[in-house]
Amino acid sequence: MNRVPLDTTAGANPPAIDHGPAVQALVDFFENLQPHNLDDLARLYAADARFKDPFNEVQGVPAIKAIFQHMFEQLEAPRFHVTERVWQGDRCFLVWDFRFALRRWRPGTPQVIRGASLLVLAPDGRVQWHRDYWDAAEELYEKLPIIGGMMRWLRQRAST
Repeated sequence: MNRVPLDTTAGANPPAIDHGPAVQALVDFFENLQPHNLDDLARLYAADARFKDPFNEVQGVPAIKAIFQHMFEQLEAPRFHVTERVWQGDRCFLVWDFRFALRRWRPGTPQVIRGASLLVLAPDGRVQWHRDYWDAAEELYEKLPIIGGMMRWLRQRAST
């Protein structure tokens, strides 16, 4: 696992705030995320934090918590594995694999979504802005019956 503070300015002073411990706490949280520890979001996210992914855009810890609660209701054994992390100042970029199985379609069949999160940290190290980037078409829709065939056909048509 890479732990790389990104500094592109030669000879620059180190950032005033070292967010390395906050980044590690976030990685630990996501890699060990379970329904019983969702209340830890309030410790890691600012009260007015914003969250956006391909399906949701919400603000506030209760709304963010509801997204993760819904994830646990809809999926079997959802798990994040952070494969890379890069941070500079108050910005952090996490690259991850999200492993799960769908409860309603092909239960027990392992699935994976590869994506990344951009996190903007408040001065106290809590997340102020969380934006997930992943390709819903390739990583999810193409794996589903009926719509998957149509999505693969569209991708092939667009590439020729």
